Amino acid sequence: MRITTWNVNGLRAALSKNFQRHVRQIGPDVLLLQEVRALPEQLPFRKPRGFHAHWHPAEKKGYSGVAVWTRGRSERIATGLDAPDPEGRVLMVDIDGVRVISAYGPSGSSGPEAQARKDAWMEAFRPWAAAWLADERPVIVGGDLNVAPTERDIHDPRGNKNNSGFLPHERQWFADLLEDGWIDLVRHQLGEVQGPYSWWSNRGKARELDRGWRIDHLLGNRAAADRVVGAEILRQGGLDTSDHAPVTVVLAQDGAGTGEVAIPSP
Repeated sequence: MRITTWNVNGLRAALSKNFQRHVRQIGPDVLLLQEVRALPEQLPFRKPRGFHAHWHPAEKKGYSGVAVWTRGRSERIATGLDAPDPEGRVLMVDIDGVRVISAYGPSGSSGPEAQARKDAWMEAFRPWAAAWLADERPVIVGGDLNVAPTERDIHDPRGNKNNSGFLPHERQWFADLLEDGWIDLVRHQLGEVQGPYSWWSNRGKARELDRGWRIDHLLGNRAAADRVVGAEILRQGGLDTSDHAPVTVVLAQDGAGTGEVAIPSP
């Protein structure tokens, strides 16, 4: 089972910029989308070809919103963190014995009030997510969490040490998620290398020179991690479709994974 998470930076815009070509190349069985920024009726389709679609848009038009698309039949389970979710940030779906959660953490970069809202969301997210760790089935949380966890996950750690997304308490929050029992599936597969990054600023030549951040994550409980056999970040998708790249893991269908096996390039 291929599970891909992608912040598309507006699905209507992405559809005009090679989104469908990249999806065909990746071939996901499950596609977790963030920052959809559209109601289903605003799209050229209500049901994307080949997928079952679950939508959780924000109440504010043109803002935030998540979705989960699946190749097989799937069941929408819940939205939000056991509370109203007007910004459309969390959507949970079950498919073929796997629970997937598309999550879009707030950004705090616009100022202190935005950072306070982000901090409150993170505080609520951690105990909510911990409830799924002991589940015997695979559980995967995928999405743009707006946090680069370590210096390996950001091009310029020194220059960004005071910027939202790399603040000490945000990085500690991510470390606490791992301490709780979540496993960073991409890092676990790719090892302690620099990057690969999943988001690039539009300023300067950050995208061209690969000066990015890894803020899009796939976290799994132990049952999920035991089945992961590959991981990949498709940089090209972050260059011509969105400012974020699609991030993929592959789960073996027959139980235990077999170690660090790369996904073949399209």
